[in-house]
Amino acid sequence: MRVMGLDYGRTTVGVAISDSMGITAQPVETIHRKGENKRRQTYARIRELVGEYRVERIVVGLPLHMNGEAGERAEKSREFAHELEQKVNLPVEMWDERLTTRAATDVLTQGGVSASRQKDYVDKIAASLILQGYLEQGANKNAGRTDNSY
Repeated sequence: MRVMGLDYGRTTVGVAISDSMGITAQPVETIHRKGENKRRQTYARIRELVGEYRVERIVVGLPLHMNGEAGERAEKSREFAHELEQKVNLPVEMWDERLTTRAATDVLTQGGVSASRQKDYVDKIAASLILQGYLEQGANKNAGRTDNSY
């Protein structure tokens, strides 16, 4: 079963896909849009990727504050996930993504990617970290899993 991981941001969505056995996550692409509420083309591209990779489930990162509370970005992510579930007709789950963008930036820096080039990669790397966390713990444990109520 392939799972898609998404890192939802103000104007980008990082995309990662699991291997067919659901063991590893690979970064795929970053979808760019013109504004926070310009989602139609984003949903269309996600639908294309769902078909191309035969995705059966989607995981959207939930950016909680370090104390575990949900702020404005978490609410926007929940709204996106709810709409996405309706648009693609697949189960969509939320996954705690605290510090994944920071970890993605660290990975790129350690890999020698210049700061000016990191913006091209950070969102899809963050999506792969979200998805990898879900794959490692989400299938059998509730660690990191969040309430699916949007």
